[in-house]
Amino acid sequence: MPFIQTKVNVKIEKAQEERIKTKLGKAIELIPGKSENWLMLGFEDECSLYFKGSNQKPIAFVEVKLFGKASSDAYNKLTAAITDILEDELNIASDCCYVKYEEVSNWGWNGNNF
Repeated sequence: MPFIQTKVNVKIEKAQEERIKTKLGKAIELIPGKSENWLMLGFEDECSLYFKGSNQKPIAFVEVKLFGKASSDAYNKLTAAITDILEDELNIASDCCYVKYEEVSNWGWNGNNF
């Protein structure tokens, strides 16, 4: 039950969003036990984001929430994949991207909690 929310200060074209969606669907498998089958994604483009006091470069803030826990190694691999994807698709340099992880112990779906 992972959720990845991506906020960027650039425009995301529909074709780019589709490619990012597909790539994130594969990248989530870097977290053991996670797959695209339960992945939910959210995209917010053209956000008002500032980094180091400026908004003149492409910037991204990505939140990854998942039910349960993962290792630091798995998170490092996923961070590398996410930043590579955003650099490839949106020209956002890895040093202009934050990735935040949140491990959730209670996650609801279909009227119940896991």
